[in-house]
Amino acid sequence: MTELTMLLAAARGGDQAAAGQAFGMLYDDLRRLARSRLRQHRTMTLLDTTSLVHESLFKLVGAQSLPVEDRGHFFAYASKVMRSVIVDFARARQAERRGGRAEHVALDTALGDKLGAPETDVLRVHEALEVLAQADARLAQVVEMRYFGGLNEAEIASALGVSDRTVRRDWDKARLLLQAALE
Repeated sequence: MTELTMLLAAARGGDQAAAGQAFGMLYDDLRRLARSRLRQHRTMTLLDTTSLVHESLFKLVGAQSLPVEDRGHFFAYASKVMRSVIVDFARARQAERRGGRAEHVALDTALGDKLGAPETDVLRVHEALEVLAQADARLAQVVEMRYFGGLNEAEIASALGVSDRTVRRDWDKARLLLQAALE
């Protein structure tokens, strides 16, 4: 058993100190994942790598226990948490863009409808992913880990306990289903 596995086991039991040590060991990897996620969403300039990692860690530490067994499960869970942080950020930005509590004034212009906000894209993917999860939970997990967590096929296969080939097939199916849902 590696030191990380022992720390994650203790964190799963509710040991916050062990969770903190595990996060410290995985911090650089989490920053790498966050950087790759944000690179894909360049237009979301207000959310930076450090913010995404720290918000994710805040949510992870806030959990009463850490439901992971090893490094692969940790990154699968972290992918889910990063997804929720990105989606929450996108929703908040959309609310601000709509004026929050300000009085809304209707404008008669077609240009606003043609311009899509990056937050809208993230929310559309999130909603399509929820529909996909109802149809096939594993396909949704593969998309979540790859799109929001930045995990590669081998890491996803390890976390889900399936082969790399199965992950590739699931990814192909999920992309087709999500594309149909987003059109």
